Amino acid sequence: MTPDEGTPKDSIVLTANVAPKADGVEVKTIVSASATHGIISTARLATVDGKTTIAGSVAGSSWVAGDRLEPSTTYRLSVTGRGDDGKEQTLSRTFSTQALSLAQQTYPSVAPLRGETVGVGMPVIVTFDVPVKNRALFERNMTVESTPAVRGSWDWFSDREVHFRPQTFWPAHARVNVSLRLNGLPAGGGVYGQQDQDIDFKVGREIISVVNIAKHRLKYTVDGRVGKTIPVTTGDSGHATREGTKVIMEKFSSIDMDAATTGVDSEDPGYYNIKDVRWAMRVTNSGEFLHAAPWSVGAQGSANVSHGCTGMSTADAAWLFQHSRRGDVVRYVNGSRQLEDRNGWTDWNVPWSEWVRGSALS
Repeated sequence: MTPDEGTPKDSIVLTANVAPKADGVEVKTIVSASATHGIISTARLATVDGKTTIAGSVAGSSWVAGDRLEPSTTYRLSVTGRGDDGKEQTLSRTFSTQALSLAQQTYPSVAPLRGETVGVGMPVIVTFDVPVKNRALFERNMTVESTPAVRGSWDWFSDREVHFRPQTFWPAHARVNVSLRLNGLPAGGGVYGQQDQDIDFKVGREIISVVNIAKHRLKYTVDGRVGKTIPVTTGDSGHATREGTKVIMEKFSSIDMDAATTGVDSEDPGYYNIKDVRWAMRVTNSGEFLHAAPWSVGAQGSANVSHGCTGMSTADAAWLFQHSRRGDVVRYVNGSRQLEDRNGWTDWNVPWSEWVRGSALS
């Protein structure tokens, strides 16, 4: 008989980081349980109505939930373990989380959309409806992965908007996953993240159009090969089209164009209000589009007579519309007016060394 054979073995002691009947538990809490003198065999964390379960992982003497909590919700935690004495015990906890108003929760909206196919110039754009002060903490919980892999970085435009782009354009036909693990994450000032998100999108062919402002031509290329050359007209001397790298932001088969939306008063001699403009694709916030302009066909290819948009025949505009998608790149060259920062998705006009400095983790 060994000395240990007559020594009684200890019963398991289970503990959790939430107290029984606790109220106002912070949503940022990662619920956990631990065992002394034994191991945890099973654990379950769910809402009391049983509709939502938060999965977790058991590792010997500990269990950790895989997600944070929802506000104004009552949960039940049940943990079972076996002690060194071979006997099972169960710990149960029922607790409720803090109440949060909408002003205390920030929701992330993401572009591109889930399942969308975009052009190689499409940035990942996350906008928040309530400001985020803890940018670094949020950025650590925001990942972008692609196949093939790319080097990329986030750049915070403000407390409400952050963009991700690769160092160079996305590879054609890449597959991208955006993972936001922000639910319950403290954003600062008593505000918390609302809802995790997983967005998968695809990148299409490398479509890059080059508009030569001085020569009144648009050259459309696919994977480096010229697919079509289109005569165009751009802005006249008083409304010069901006030079720089732009990205197609929106597409409209028909749109009414009112100069008032670009800051032109209705009493201004340059004011216009044109109904049913066909095959329009926006490239700036300030109102530059590529679109059909049958009224200026005589000038297309030879003179610039527009108010800043890129006009072409209805047939050419329809063709370009059909063969373009959101995120395609449109480069404007040989112009006299520079594109302003953030007048549209101007991410590609920022040098990489400057872009990475916009990261909260730089």
